Amino acid sequence: MTWMDTSPERLRRLFLQGFTVMDIAEPLASFDAGYPSDRAVAFMLERDFDLVGVRVGGLVAGYVIREDLAHGGAVGDHLVRFGPDDRVPDTASLVDAIQSLGINRRCFVSQFDVVSAIVTLQDLEKPPVRMFLFGMVTIAEMLFVREVRNRFPDGSWTGLVSSGRLEKAEALLAERRRRGHDADLLGCLQFSDKGQILLRDPGAREALGFPSRKEGLRALRELETLRNHLAHTQGIIADSWERIVKFTGNLDTLLGRL
Repeated sequence: MTWMDTSPERLRRLFLQGFTVMDIAEPLASFDAGYPSDRAVAFMLERDFDLVGVRVGGLVAGYVIREDLAHGGAVGDHLVRFGPDDRVPDTASLVDAIQSLGINRRCFVSQFDVVSAIVTLQDLEKPPVRMFLFGMVTIAEMLFVREVRNRFPDGSWTGLVSSGRLEKAEALLAERRRRGHDADLLGCLQFSDKGQILLRDPGAREALGFPSRKEGLRALRELETLRNHLAHTQGIIADSWERIVKFTGNLDTLLGRL
């Protein structure tokens, strides 16, 4: 049984339950509302914190941003109350956490309905997120391969690949077979080649959810960059965080198309 034969529901459970927000969250430092702003700023600068929580009546009721504390007074004078999209429970999946990050670039985590932790964009660099994302990219590549085989059962997809890219795939296929590996030509194409075959077919492009080839190519380039950065342990936030938010938001659709 291959991954392609695994039911979407089993894959969905793997992605939603394999990692949770608490695998990447950090404790949220907080101060009582009456704490002096200048002392809070000194604490934040020492630890390179952009924000801290604010306690009202012993419970974290919101947060303050470091720049706002330059106006002086107490931290409670600059309190920003949590909004409905700011928080997720500690049982939330990475998908939920990433979608929350996509709204405000920060995600607060509550335990027993009390905020106690935070996730920032930099936390997307942590190993659990990188493993999660690489799994999703792998699923996308599997979907590309299956769609190409279904739509071009006679192998005519080769006419949609440049001669140079096809020669590289043929050389890789020969090497894999020399080593005794079970391989075919399609499997030896690069990630972007598999996607571009489908983007040249209007029906396939529509099935993948891209309104135009231009939009599909942009998404494909971003996914390929994300894949390469993940594979080579390079940073993924600077170039890919918006695509990560969109990609994870389409998890159910992606799995459903399998």
